[in-house]
Amino acid sequence: MIKKLLLLLFVTYSLFAYDATVEIVKKLDTLPKIAVQDASDSSEDIYLRKKFYKLLVGDLRVSAHFRPLDKYMTSSYSGGVGENFLSKESVDLILRFRLVTVGNSLIANVKLINASSGEVRNETNYKMQQRKRFPFLAHRIIVNTNDLIGAPSIKWMEQFVLFAKYTGKRESEIVVSDYTLSFQKTIVKGGLNIFPKWANKLQDAFYYTSYSGYLPTLYRVDLNSGERRKIITGKGMLVCSDVSNDGEKLLLTMAPQDQADIFLYDLRFKQLERITKYSGIDVNGNFIDNDKKIIFVPDRLGYPNIFSKKIGGHGGVEQMVYHGKNNNSVSAIDNYIVYSSREGESEFGNNVFNLYLISTKTDYIRQLTASGKNLYPRFAKDKDTILFIKHFKNQSSLGVIRLNSNKSFLFPLKVGKIQSIDW
Repeated sequence: MIKKLLLLLFVTYSLFAYDATVEIVKKLDTLPKIAVQDASDSSEDIYLRKKFYKLLVGDLRVSAHFRPLDKYMTSSYSGGVGENFLSKESVDLILRFRLVTVGNSLIANVKLINASSGEVRNETNYKMQQRKRFPFLAHRIIVNTNDLIGAPSIKWMEQFVLFAKYTGKRESEIVVSDYTLSFQKTIVKGGLNIFPKWANKLQDAFYYTSYSGYLPTLYRVDLNSGERRKIITGKGMLVCSDVSNDGEKLLLTMAPQDQADIFLYDLRFKQLERITKYSGIDVNGNFIDNDKKIIFVPDRLGYPNIFSKKIGGHGGVEQMVYHGKNNNSVSAIDNYIVYSSREGESEFGNNVFNLYLISTKTDYIRQLTASGKNLYPRFAKDKDTILFIKHFKNQSSLGVIRLNSNKSFLFPLKVGKIQSIDW
């Protein structure tokens, strides 16, 4: 069992520190300065109102398409001359919200106001059926506000994040959250539950591996019904590292003869096909090129690196990365690959890991971080946003890199240690 757990660590262990070295890919010519006003009735929960305000301002900043004013302001919802212009603040736009609690639901009335003319550019009413999910209501408001000014989409903010966190010795939980960790709901607990992976683009089901029984077992959980269904068991190691675009095939890391290899599992026919055959370690497979190829992490060079292989063909493997001596986690979208690479020592300590971005169609390579320990990068549904894990001084955080703005953001987990993520 110890040997199998070492294989798991081969895929997952790393730490992170803040950096902002990403090249600006695209940006708006002029970022509008925007103020957020709270027009909620005084009877509404002040803690909720201020938390909602902070989420809105935070989302505006993470979007990289606005310059939010860091000043909590109240106003009437109809607005007067001073409230609609804010001439002393020299802002371009005003985002005004009014929260209304109705039973367990939360309603947000929102206005976007042109601060130079006082004109209401847009007014929209939003409703969240479960009040405790208010962070997603805030994210939806900013996604729509971003669309109103014609900026590049930030719809990724509405994605659910899925992560496993260690809570004790051989104890871990599977949690669904928003990207800021402001909303969290534990879905699976009890025993060692790790490596969650969304089952489809709708994010209404996911896979995870349980190490609580005699053999590691891959389960599928339906979020709507709560049903848990066993998919497959295996000796030693069993991880679902990726799901095909149609949701019908899984890439599994398994070690039936002690050495880990990549397998393709067809859910329709319940057939298992071995993709790699190597006497060493092959782990962390990801689909690329419209599910025709995979990238994965083997130790074929005597250290972990990134290789690719066609599915169903007789061709060999191809080395994808020629930089670094320990590249042990990877994610891909279209022809772009982001990976972590262990490098030399620094003032932050030993085993420094940095993130790098490459293209499969060119010699393009971009260093995304300059210091610290970074692991488990995951692309959003667009190519401009990457989620990753940070562990620093006994605390875990989710990190977000915005490639188009040269910015990184960290969101700490208050309790537990993050093991792996997906979104």
